[in-house]
Amino acid sequence: MANPYVVLLGAKLRSMASYRASFAMELITNAAGTVIDVATVFVLFGAATTIGEFSLAEALMMTGITSAGFVLADMTVGNIDDLKRYVRTGTLDAVLVRPLGVLPQLICMDLPIRKLMRLFVGISVLVAAVAMNDIDWTPARVLLLVISPVTAGVFFGSLFVIAGSFSFWWVESGEVGNGFTYGGRDFASYPITVYDGWFRTVFAYTLGFAFVAYQPALVILGRPDPLGLPAWAGYTAPLVALAAAAIAGLVWRTGVRRYRSTGS
Repeated sequence: MANPYVVLLGAKLRSMASYRASFAMELITNAAGTVIDVATVFVLFGAATTIGEFSLAEALMMTGITSAGFVLADMTVGNIDDLKRYVRTGTLDAVLVRPLGVLPQLICMDLPIRKLMRLFVGISVLVAAVAMNDIDWTPARVLLLVISPVTAGVFFGSLFVIAGSFSFWWVESGEVGNGFTYGGRDFASYPITVYDGWFRTVFAYTLGFAFVAYQPALVILGRPDPLGLPAWAGYTAPLVALAAAAIAGLVWRTGVRRYRSTGS
């Protein structure tokens, strides 16, 4: 008997294959979105050789990790943004009556493979950043480079789930959630030394965005943190991501238990 999740995913793939030209165009336009995000970094460094005590090559390391990680999250759980529509229209009722996990069903219903080229762009930026920087490679740094995009993906994926879960309490919560998902991506794409005061304290350390790319990049580059954190802080990024995932799981389960059918 076929795995039900495979069946759902297969149906989605067949629907995309029916409109190949449209799918190809979506691949291209989605890639352009990531290219534009990366281009803003070059625009900023066009006015100065260093920003926040970092060079363009060093900043691109953070941008590459963030871009690749964000797209990984967006491709897997990013479609949770549609939860507000499912709640409003009652479509979620059909999902709940199936003997399957709610979140995996929502993921398979609209897995955005059209964003695959965005992942390619993000990884390309990271590879270019590695080539541009003179890095003293060690096994630990190689491992951190490999897992950092995945760690960032888990962190951003957790934010997507938390933001989507808001719909169980407040259906029109999309813009609030986007402020933390897409806004967080923009925040983490630059050295956090460009921010200051309470804004940096809240977003970089209280919410953990410094551990998406900034702290791991410092370890990979072999640079001391201008803000004074010890070198080992970059290796704690996976723990921060796991903590975010645990919080997301708790919020999601609480929201699903709270949900009441539109027919109730």
